[in-house]
Amino acid sequence: MTKKISIWFLCLFILGIQVINAEEQFLSLKKNKTNVRYGPSLDDPIKYIYKKINLPVRLIDTKENFRRIIDLENNSGWIHHKMLRPSNSFIILGNRILFKEPSFFSRPIVKLEKGRLLVIRKCENNWCNVTTEKYSGWVKNDNIWGLTK
Repeated sequence: MTKKISIWFLCLFILGIQVINAEEQFLSLKKNKTNVRYGPSLDDPIKYIYKKINLPVRLIDTKENFRRIIDLENNSGWIHHKMLRPSNSFIILGNRILFKEPSFFSRPIVKLEKGRLLVIRKCENNWCNVTTEKYSGWVKNDNIWGLTK
Protein backbone atom coordinates (compact mmCIF):
# COMPACT_ATOMS: atom_id res chain seq x y z
CA MET A 1 0.00 0.00 0.00
CA THR A 2 2.80 2.44 0.90
CA LYS A 3 4.51 1.66 -2.40
CA LYS A 4 1.33 2.55 -4.36
CA ILE A 5 0.94 5.84 -2.47
CA SER A 6 4.60 6.73 -3.09
CA ILE A 7 4.25 6.03 -6.81
CA TRP A 8 1.02 8.06 -6.90
CA PHE A 9 2.72 11.07 -5.25
CA LEU A 10 5.70 10.72 -7.58
CA CYS A 11 3.34 10.80 -10.60
CA LEU A 12 1.56 13.88 -9.25
CA PHE A 13 4.90 15.59 -8.63
CA ILE A 14 6.08 14.88 -12.19
CA LEU A 15 2.74 16.02 -13.67
CA GLY A 16 2.84 19.17 -11.53
CA ILE A 17 6.25 20.09 -12.91
CA GLN A 18 5.01 19.58 -16.48
CA VAL A 19 2.05 21.88 -15.84
CA ILE A 20 4.34 24.57 -14.42
CA ASN A 21 6.70 24.28 -17.39
CA ALA A 22 3.80 24.40 -19.86
CA GLU A 23 2.93 27.99 -18.86
CA GLU A 24 4.33 30.56 -21.22
CA GLN A 25 7.07 32.78 -19.87
CA PHE A 26 7.73 36.16 -21.45
CA LEU A 27 10.77 38.40 -21.20
CA SER A 28 11.48 41.92 -22.48
CA LEU A 29 14.51 43.34 -24.26
CA LYS A 30 16.66 45.62 -22.07
CA LYS A 31 18.39 47.59 -24.84
CA ASN A 32 17.60 49.39 -28.10
CA LYS A 33 20.01 47.06 -29.89
CA THR A 34 19.93 43.32 -29.13
CA ASN A 35 21.75 40.64 -31.12
CA VAL A 36 19.92 37.38 -31.82
CA ARG A 37 22.24 34.49 -32.62
CA TYR A 38 21.91 31.17 -34.42
CA GLY A 39 23.20 29.29 -31.39
CA PRO A 40 23.75 29.72 -27.64
CA SER A 41 27.26 31.18 -27.80
CA LEU A 42 28.98 34.50 -28.52
CA ASP A 43 30.92 32.56 -31.18
CA ASP A 44 27.72 31.82 -33.11
CA PRO A 45 26.92 34.27 -35.91
CA ILE A 46 24.29 36.97 -35.50
CA LYS A 47 21.01 35.97 -37.12
CA TYR A 48 19.33 39.40 -36.82
CA ILE A 49 19.25 42.46 -34.55
CA TYR A 50 16.28 43.80 -32.61
CA LYS A 51 16.18 47.60 -32.40
CA LYS A 52 13.27 48.01 -29.98
CA ILE A 53 13.70 48.34 -26.22
CA ASN A 54 11.01 46.61 -24.09
CA LEU A 55 9.95 44.32 -26.96
CA PRO A 56 8.32 41.22 -25.44
CA VAL A 57 9.67 37.80 -26.44
CA ARG A 58 8.61 34.32 -25.34
CA LEU A 59 11.19 32.06 -23.67
CA ILE A 60 11.34 28.61 -25.27
CA ASP A 61 14.69 27.21 -24.09
CA THR A 62 17.64 27.89 -21.80
CA LYS A 63 21.27 26.90 -22.19
CA GLU A 64 23.87 28.30 -19.79
CA ASN A 65 23.88 32.11 -20.22
CA PHE A 66 21.64 32.14 -23.30
CA ARG A 67 17.89 32.10 -23.75
CA ARG A 68 16.17 30.82 -26.87
CA ILE A 69 13.27 33.11 -27.66
CA ILE A 70 10.49 33.50 -30.20
CA ASP A 71 8.77 36.75 -31.07
CA LEU A 72 5.25 37.61 -32.21
CA GLU A 73 6.25 37.06 -35.86
CA ASN A 74 7.65 33.55 -35.06
CA ASN A 75 11.28 34.67 -35.46
CA SER A 76 13.48 32.72 -33.08
CA GLY A 77 17.06 32.67 -31.91
CA TRP A 78 19.40 32.90 -28.93
CA ILE A 79 19.95 36.01 -26.79
CA HIS A 80 22.43 36.45 -23.93
CA HIS A 81 20.53 36.57 -20.63
CA LYS A 82 21.99 39.99 -19.71
CA MET A 83 20.07 41.53 -22.62
CA LEU A 84 16.74 40.35 -21.18
CA ARG A 85 14.60 41.18 -18.14
CA PRO A 86 11.29 39.96 -16.73
CA SER A 87 8.40 40.98 -18.96
CA ASN A 88 7.40 44.63 -18.59
CA SER A 89 5.41 45.09 -21.79
CA PHE A 90 2.95 43.57 -24.23
CA ILE A 91 1.68 44.06 -27.78
CA ILE A 92 -2.02 44.55 -28.49
CA LEU A 93 -3.44 42.20 -31.14
CA GLY A 94 -6.37 44.44 -32.05
CA ASN A 95 -7.30 48.12 -32.04
CA ARG A 96 -7.96 49.48 -28.53
CA ILE A 97 -8.94 52.59 -26.66
CA LEU A 98 -6.64 53.87 -23.92
CA PHE A 99 -8.76 55.08 -20.98
CA LYS A 100 -8.02 57.50 -18.12
CA GLU A 101 -9.26 54.97 -15.51
CA PRO A 102 -9.68 51.14 -15.59
CA SER A 103 -13.25 51.24 -16.88
CA PHE A 104 -14.99 51.39 -20.26
CA PHE A 105 -17.06 54.25 -18.79
CA SER A 106 -13.94 56.32 -18.15
CA ARG A 107 -12.75 59.15 -20.41
CA PRO A 108 -11.05 57.81 -23.58
CA ILE A 109 -7.55 59.22 -24.19
CA VAL A 110 -6.45 57.85 -27.57
CA LYS A 111 -7.16 55.05 -30.05
CA LEU A 112 -4.32 52.51 -30.16
CA GLU A 113 -3.68 50.59 -33.37
CA LYS A 114 -3.12 46.81 -33.55
CA GLY A 115 0.56 45.96 -32.99
CA ARG A 116 1.27 48.83 -30.56
CA LEU A 117 3.88 48.11 -27.87
CA LEU A 118 2.67 49.09 -24.39
CA VAL A 119 4.97 49.31 -21.35
CA ILE A 120 3.30 48.16 -18.14
CA ARG A 121 3.21 50.29 -14.99
CA LYS A 122 0.89 47.91 -13.09
CA CYS A 123 -2.00 45.52 -13.72
CA GLU A 124 -5.13 44.88 -11.67
CA ASN A 125 -8.53 43.27 -12.33
CA ASN A 126 -7.79 42.48 -16.02
CA TRP A 127 -6.72 46.09 -16.72
CA CYS A 128 -3.17 47.41 -17.09
CA ASN A 129 -1.89 50.92 -16.52
CA VAL A 130 0.46 51.44 -19.46
CA THR A 131 2.56 54.00 -21.29
CA THR A 132 3.25 54.32 -24.99
CA GLU A 133 5.19 57.19 -26.50
CA LYS A 134 3.55 60.33 -25.03
CA TYR A 135 0.36 58.68 -23.70
CA SER A 136 -0.41 56.84 -20.48
CA GLY A 137 -3.63 55.31 -19.23
CA TRP A 138 -5.51 52.05 -18.77
CA VAL A 139 -6.21 49.28 -21.27
CA LYS A 140 -8.01 45.93 -20.92
CA ASN A 141 -5.43 43.12 -20.94
CA ASP A 142 -7.15 40.65 -23.24
CA ASN A 143 -6.18 39.80 -26.83
CA ILE A 144 -2.54 40.68 -26.16
CA TRP A 145 0.87 39.08 -26.71
CA GLY A 146 3.66 39.25 -24.16
CA LEU A 147 1.95 38.92 -20.79
CA THR A 148 0.79 35.85 -18.90
CA LYS A 149 -2.25 36.52 -16.78
